[in-house]
Amino acid sequence: MVVICALALLLLPSLAAAQNPTANSLRDLELCNGSERSSLDSRISACSTLIDSHQSTAAGLAISYNNRGNAYVAKGDYDRAIQDFNESIKLAPEFAKPYNNRGVAYLLKGEYDLAIQTLDQAIRLDPGYAKAFANRAQAHLKKNEYHAASSDHDEAIRLTSDLDEVWSRRCWTRAVLGTLQAALEDCNRALRSQLNKAATYDSRGMVHLKMGSLDAAVADYSSALTFDPKLASSLYGRGLARLKKGDAIGGDADIAAAKAIRPTIVEDFSRYGVR
Repeated sequence: MVVICALALLLLPSLAAAQNPTANSLRDLELCNGSERSSLDSRISACSTLIDSHQSTAAGLAISYNNRGNAYVAKGDYDRAIQDFNESIKLAPEFAKPYNNRGVAYLLKGEYDLAIQTLDQAIRLDPGYAKAFANRAQAHLKKNEYHAASSDHDEAIRLTSDLDEVWSRRCWTRAVLGTLQAALEDCNRALRSQLNKAATYDSRGMVHLKMGSLDAAVADYSSALTFDPKLASSLYGRGLARLKKGDAIGGDADIAAAKAIRPTIVEDFSRYGVR
């Protein structure tokens, strides 16, 4: 389960900071800032125009590079995004947001150690940066570092309770660690939002499975599968719950389907403490 907290958009400075602003430069500012639900290509083009114009201050250039990097991340072009975040950081090393965004790019690229190192820098610059803690937790989860992830989730939630996806992710982490009642409370809190229903039902299903509440586990895993019919963890978890309930046919079918989707599913659940 990987859900990334939003990349941080930095608003470009006012036109007064640019030399001889024109209607075209105003339009580029708006597009580079992602206004009007502009397309990613339009945002990249506008930010590139601002960068190439040599009219911005160093801070303005840093923001243009950061915003173009965000657009590249959204397109899945992580290498170009990282290059832009590097330029943003060179121009304005005191900005925490490009560090967070570069950490997200490394995370999505699968370079988890670099993601953690970069997010460490974002947090050093801004110890109150809840999204950076949440994203670092995701990198720790990818490395199976559950205690470190739990600590970062705790800090993100302490700083702000508005990151609904973090409640779901802390539920998952606590379920793996075996703090089941606290995990259940987190999942229930997360399900009051409209985000990540499949992931949260999947997490709560594991909580109920570990608690031995088999009917509740089957119900939650089935709910997750209504949102994502090929969610291997829910198929496997439901299969285990059905087997424990004596439903060999349904349980074996679910487990076979899960293994076909994710061949490592048995080892994954063993690592989660579920056999």
